[in-house]
Amino acid sequence: MAEGQLTEEQVVEGHLIRGRHEFRGLRTVEHYFTVPLVHAPASNGRPDNDGETITVFAREYSSTQHTPEEAENLPWLLFLQGGPGGRGNRVTSLSGWMKAAAKEFRILMLDQRGTGLSTPVEYQSLRLRGNAAAQAEYLTHFRADSIVADAEHIRRTLGSAPWSVLGQSFGGFCALTYLSFAPGGLREVLITGGLAPLHGAADRVYQATFRRVAARNSEYFSWYPEDRDEVNRTMCHLRDVPEYLASGERLTPERFQMVGSFLGGNARVDALHYLLEDAFITTPEGPRLSEAFLEQVRGLVSRAANPLYAVMHESIYGQGQATSWAAWRVLEEFGEFQPDAESPLLTGEMVYPWYFEQDPALVPFREVAALLAEKDDWGPLYDRRQLAANTVPVAAAVYKDDIYVDHALSMETAAAVHGLERWVTGDFHHDGIGEDGEGIFGRLLALVRSAS
Repeated sequence: MAEGQLTEEQVVEGHLIRGRHEFRGLRTVEHYFTVPLVHAPASNGRPDNDGETITVFAREYSSTQHTPEEAENLPWLLFLQGGPGGRGNRVTSLSGWMKAAAKEFRILMLDQRGTGLSTPVEYQSLRLRGNAAAQAEYLTHFRADSIVADAEHIRRTLGSAPWSVLGQSFGGFCALTYLSFAPGGLREVLITGGLAPLHGAADRVYQATFRRVAARNSEYFSWYPEDRDEVNRTMCHLRDVPEYLASGERLTPERFQMVGSFLGGNARVDALHYLLEDAFITTPEGPRLSEAFLEQVRGLVSRAANPLYAVMHESIYGQGQATSWAAWRVLEEFGEFQPDAESPLLTGEMVYPWYFEQDPALVPFREVAALLAEKDDWGPLYDRRQLAANTVPVAAAVYKDDIYVDHALSMETAAAVHGLERWVTGDFHHDGIGEDGEGIFGRLLALVRSAS
């Protein structure tokens, strides 16, 4: 096959194969699947939405070290991306965990429903649903339970035997849902930084992660003590001097604190220092934030590219009760994160109601997000009895200092999943799979294979 060659479309029972390409040692195939919006009947016994369907996109990756015929006979590995609201990775060469996996698998990179090319949710398209209540109802079908049902639908459509799953972060949460409700579709499960708490209110998640983020701030400022002053200076400046991003919105002190997202990884934490050293420039009006700095910050604080991340974020912890802006409420217990603190700390991935006032990309979602925050009848995401009786080989990398998925809560979950092999390490943070994906994948695969 010539590089970049596109085959004719193939359509079989709700499955469209649009393109096949080869470049730089990898082969890709583009898959579009038609799936039900609501996989299960409503409580009244009738399907919701009159059998409405959506499209779920997935891109298949394999190595050209295998011929096309050989690749078609390889077992599938489904990758579940972090998020919520994150589309599958678009790669142009095989590296890291994908390089390791492609030796024996065909990789299926899923755009989870609502992301990427999978009937994407943006405010323009969401308006088609009607008023805010109708929009919120629609989005209740975009959690892990629906993502797993999509995956099972796709597996059966592909005619695959039980397949292997790799879940990173929120993808690991989805993998636990898979183990709970469709274990028959699974050969083995690998989880990195994604052992979700199986029960309890969202509050305890944020009580744990605020403490983790505070400790990570202290560690960072011990490496770069000059940056403590730089953060304080920037916060004070933003209180007194209006500064605007290129998109026109004001950069407030609390939005600036969101650059703490750098703290969530080993592979990128030091880049925070490079960002802060760009902060100020001398102008005729005195010190101002530089355009270079503001442009970098814009990419960190805007949710224009993945609004579902903010809209659905706390719902991933909702089971039978409302989350009621849990992170915002718990923040009251941690005064050091308040923007008016003497030396305010940088924040993590928490989502607050003011996001939907200050981020222009999220303003259209404000009413919908408020409705979802107060929804008190979320269905279950995990079956603790099924997990306790689990027979699927599963292994998880648990990072001791992970600021997004707390170590103690992860270990609680690990103990609740029968047969789960855990690898606890302090060598990586939440982005470990990006730092040494090949090594982590190989280690987890060896753990599940030795346990099976």
